[in-house]
Amino acid sequence: MKVIAVANSKGGVAKTTTCLSLGGSLAEQGNLVLLVDLDPQAHLTSSLGVRPDEVRRTVSDVLLNQDSLAAVSLETEVFGLDLAPANDELVVIDKMLYRHPGYEYRLKTDVDNGRRWLYDVVIIDCPPTFGTVTINALTAADLLIVPLQCEHYAVQSLIRMLDMVRVTRRKTNADLRYRLLVTMYDMRNKVHPMILRHLRDHFSDAVFDNLIQVDTKLRESPAHAVPITEYAPKTRAAQQYRALARELTAYLGLGRNRRRSIPSGRSVGRVGTDVGGSGAHPPISRSRGEDGDARGGEEATGRRADAGSAAAGRRSAEEGSAPTLTSPPDGGQRPIKPMSKVLVGDNRR
Repeated sequence: MKVIAVANSKGGVAKTTTCLSLGGSLAEQGNLVLLVDLDPQAHLTSSLGVRPDEVRRTVSDVLLNQDSLAAVSLETEVFGLDLAPANDELVVIDKMLYRHPGYEYRLKTDVDNGRRWLYDVVIIDCPPTFGTVTINALTAADLLIVPLQCEHYAVQSLIRMLDMVRVTRRKTNADLRYRLLVTMYDMRNKVHPMILRHLRDHFSDAVFDNLIQVDTKLRESPAHAVPITEYAPKTRAAQQYRALARELTAYLGLGRNRRRSIPSGRSVGRVGTDVGGSGAHPPISRSRGEDGDARGGEEATGRRADAGSAAAGRRSAEEGSAPTLTSPPDGGQRPIKPMSKVLVGDNRR
């Protein structure tokens, strides 16, 4: 299982759109994907048809060590795509966590305990702030994707983001890698090609080969509660996110998928019973081939057993002694450096 955090301190750079569309593309290509919404605005939750004010269990419960991601996750209408929802409780959680030693490891501990889950990829949508919630996401992540526009202010925020990567590597996650994703690219804008060349010159292979161009369909798909690959599968944006998913799969070495790909536009499943209902259950995505037939109950049963074993182990660990954790990262401001002095070697991992 690979964990990907999508973050940028600047808002409006398509973080949530990237989580939704990339998650849908990875699921379409045969991966089992869990989307984790860590933004108090809960836009990712809403984009998948879940009402944040009606959700009984959220990622806030995970950060408070009261529940696991497997327990709070919900099935969605998209085959192979599950959601760990959020609501505005995260605003309070972000302030509460500072008082708890080792707060930055809360999400990582839960993810590590659940490595035997059925998911191939976990994608985390981060808020546009450098608070305790974002620190938890970066500490748990194998890879950080930084979406950014080819504009002056977006590049300035990138420098601050890379400072945060350095702090995280030094304090809590020495193996954190990052990649830059150019979004909302407009070839008609004379500045965009110039800044794109600047990024590729200074960051080399840290920039994804694929970029995402401006497409109005990307803004429409959340209103229909599905990714762009389901809403408008033949559009330019859908093709670009599919290409990004293939590039990411090769980069992370995801290996053989657990099931065959599902044709674009086809979905199975429903939102879990935890929304406005009673009882929660770990989401089990149905294993079906392209002909729609079930691919074996034994496999699904085994996955349920694995999820149950992981949850039992987590409860047992929580009842025992707490692990020794390092002190939380410092929150001080770091000096802003010119773009020319940002070293590509920072991403050598």
